[in-house]
Amino acid sequence: MTRPEASPPEKARTGVPGLDDILSGGLSPGHMFLLEGNPGTGKTTIALRFLLEGAARGEQCLYITLSETARELREGAASHGWSLPDEVSVFELVPPESLLDSAQQQSLLHSSDLELGEATRQIFEAYERVRPTRIVLDSLSEIRLLAQGSLRYRRQILALKHYFARLGGTVLLLDDLTSDTFDKTVHSVVHGVIRLEALSPSYGAERRRLRISKYRGQAFRGGFHDFTIQRGGVHVFPRLIAAEHRSGYERARRTSDIPALDALLGGGIEQGSSTLLLGPSGTGKSILSLQFVTAAIRRGEKAAIFVFDEEMGLLLRRAAEIGFDLEGMRRRGALLIEQVDAAELSPGEFAHRVREHVDKAQAKTVVIDSLNGYQAAMPDENALILHIHELLQYLNRQGATTFLTVAQHGLVGDMRSPVDVTYLADTVILLRYFEAVGNVRRAISVIKKRTGAHENTIREYQISRGGIGLGEPLRDFQGVLRGVPTFTGDTAPLLDSFPAK
Repeated sequence: MTRPEASPPEKARTGVPGLDDILSGGLSPGHMFLLEGNPGTGKTTIALRFLLEGAARGEQCLYITLSETARELREGAASHGWSLPDEVSVFELVPPESLLDSAQQQSLLHSSDLELGEATRQIFEAYERVRPTRIVLDSLSEIRLLAQGSLRYRRQILALKHYFARLGGTVLLLDDLTSDTFDKTVHSVVHGVIRLEALSPSYGAERRRLRISKYRGQAFRGGFHDFTIQRGGVHVFPRLIAAEHRSGYERARRTSDIPALDALLGGGIEQGSSTLLLGPSGTGKSILSLQFVTAAIRRGEKAAIFVFDEEMGLLLRRAAEIGFDLEGMRRRGALLIEQVDAAELSPGEFAHRVREHVDKAQAKTVVIDSLNGYQAAMPDENALILHIHELLQYLNRQGATTFLTVAQHGLVGDMRSPVDVTYLADTVILLRYFEAVGNVRRAISVIKKRTGAHENTIREYQISRGGIGLGEPLRDFQGVLRGVPTFTGDTAPLLDSFPAK
C-alpha cells in the first residue's frame, strides 16, 4: 500500500506585495536566504515586513542588528506606519566593553578573533531566549570584517546555517555590499538570493528593481522586477508575462459611431486588438482615440486613458470643446483617466496600473497617449519594445481594445518615429498634414489591419466644435502623404464644413 505524498510545508510569506508572487508563495521554511543590495535599496524595510508578517501569524520573530540601533529600527518602522509588536524582538548586538577598553585588550590573540566569537555567542544566546521561527541578521558586512578572511567567513556562515536549520528557523541575512562586493561566499551556502538594485537616471527619481538569482528546488519568476519604497513599505511589480493571463471572450467589431471612419476601417476595430495612431504633433491622434472611447462608453462599457504628455485639466477642457464630456463620464465611473509622470514612474509600475484598471475595473477600451512619453520611462528602445509587446499581448488576451499614439518628428514631408512599433499593432492609422488651396489640411488613411479588409484610400478629415468629420477619398491628389500634393482632377473634393457626426 502506497502512502500518500506529504504536502509541502506552508511557505513563509514575506508580506511584501508582489514579492511572494515572484517567490512562488514566499520563502521555504527552515532555510537561510540572502537579501543583498547597496545601502538605501530597501533591505531593512523588506526584513521588517517579513517579521511583521510572521508576527501577524502568531510566530515569534527576532531581528539581530549589528549595524543599526534598536531605536533606529523602530523609527524606521514608524516611518511606514508600523509599530513592532511583542512577537518581534530586537536584539542590538554591541561589542563588549572589555573589547572597547584599550587597557583591557591583550596581544596574544587578535581582537577580531575575540569579537567574532563573542558576537556568535551573543547571537546564539539571543536565539535561545526568544526561540523564534523567523530571524533577520543585519548585516553580514560586520561579520565579514570580523572574520578577516574568506575561509573564516564561510565557516562562520556555515555554523550559523546549521545552528538555525537544526532548530527550524527561517533566516534572512542582509548584506549591504559595503565591505567586499566581489565576495560570493554566502551565495553558495544559502538556499536563495534576492538582489536589490537602485538605478539613477540622468533625470527623475531613482528606479529600483530586484531579481531572484537563486532559489534551490523552487521555480520562481525570473528577470528583473521593478519596485518602489513608499509609506507602507516596499511594493514589488512582478514582470508582466502575457502568456500567464488568458481569458475567453467573444470577438466583436467595435465601431467609432462615425460611418465614414468605420468604412475606412473596414467596418470598425475588432475587440481584443491594438490600434496605433501615427502622425506628427497636432494631427488629432488623441481626439481620434477619444472618439472610440466615447463610442465604447455609449455601448455601456468602461474605458481607461493614460495620459503621458498633456496636462489633465487641459485635456478635459479641450475635449469638452469638441463635444466629449470626459469629466461627466469620469463622474459616472465609466471612464478612468490617469495622469502619468514618466520621470517618476517605472515601466513595471505602469504595467501594474494598467492591469488594475483592466482586471478590477473591467475597462475594455484602453488608451495610452503617448508612446513618446512611455519611452521616457524606459532604459532603452529594446526594453521599450519588449514592454509594449507584453502589455499589448496581455490586453488583447483580456479582450481589451487598445489605442496607442505616437508623435512623429516633423510636420510635413519625411516623417520619422522615435520608435518603430508598427509591427506590434494590429491596426495602424496614419495621420498627415498636407497643403491645398492655401490651407494646411489633415489626411487620414489606414495602412495596416490584420483582422480584416480596409479601405486603401486617403481621406481628408477635420476637427471642430462639431466633432470629427471625414470627406470623400482624395482620388484626384497625388503626394498627399508627402505633404505637398499635386492636384490632377477637375474639381477638388475638399471639406469646407460638415455636420456634427
